[in-house]
Amino acid sequence: MKLKLISCEIFFREVCTLAARSPHRMDVMFLPKGLHDIGAQPMLERVQAAVDACGGETYDAILLGYGLCNNGLVGLTARAMPLIVPRAHDCMALFFGSRRRYQEYFDQHPGTYFFTTGWLERGEDAGGLRQLSIGHQMGMDKTLGQLVAEYGEDNAKFLYETLCAPPQNYRQCTFIEMGVEPDGRTEQAARARAVERGWNFEKIPGDLRLLDRLLNGPWNDADFLTVSPGRRIVARYDDGVIALE
Repeated sequence: MKLKLISCEIFFREVCTLAARSPHRMDVMFLPKGLHDIGAQPMLERVQAAVDACGGETYDAILLGYGLCNNGLVGLTARAMPLIVPRAHDCMALFFGSRRRYQEYFDQHPGTYFFTTGWLERGEDAGGLRQLSIGHQMGMDKTLGQLVAEYGEDNAKFLYETLCAPPQNYRQCTFIEMGVEPDGRTEQAARARAVERGWNFEKIPGDLRLLDRLLNGPWNDADFLTVSPGRRIVARYDDGVIALE
C-alpha cells in the first residue's frame, strides 16, 4: 500500500523507527508539537490543511498520529482518501500501547506527569507555537521576575502561585521508555525535573504496538476510526472517543 502519515513530532523517533521497517511505501509529515495548546479550532485548521495538501497525490489511506487532543480533531474531514485515526483521547494511549493500559495506570497513579524522549527533545514550550498557546496568552509561562516587573511583588507572587508555578495536583513524574532512546540523557532530564519539583519518579516501559498497527494495520474498529471520503469526525463521550458525524 501507499500511505501518508501526518503526525505530531512528539512521535518522531518512534514513527521513524516503525516506518523504516514497514512493508508499505510511506510518506511522513510531522507537524510541530503544541498544536493542542493553541485551541481546538486553530489545531483543526492546521491538521485539515495538512490533509488537504495530500490532494495532489493518491494514497490508499492517510494515517493520523494524533489522539483527540483537546477536541483538536473534531470536525476534521476526509477528502478524496480515507483517514485512519486512533481512538485515543491524547498521545499517551499511543505511548502506552492501548488506551486500556493507559487508563489503568492513570487510575492507579493519579497526579502523574508523563515524559517521553519526544516530549523532552521537542520541548515543552511548543516551539514556534508558543506565542499562540493559550497558556502564553494568559501569562502562564512567565517567570516570577517578569511578573514582579509588570505587577509588583505582592501581585506577582499571587499570580505566579496561581498561574505559573508547577501544577499542585501533580505528585509524580513517570518516564515512558519506548526503546528508541539514543542514550540515557532524556531519562536523566526527566529525573531532574522530578527532583526540581519535589515529585516521585518512576520509569516504565512503553509499548509500540498501537503505533505499529497505525502504520501497518490491521485497523480494527475497536482501536481505529476509518473516516471515509466526505465524512468528518465528532467527539464521543464514551469508550469510543471519536465517531463519524
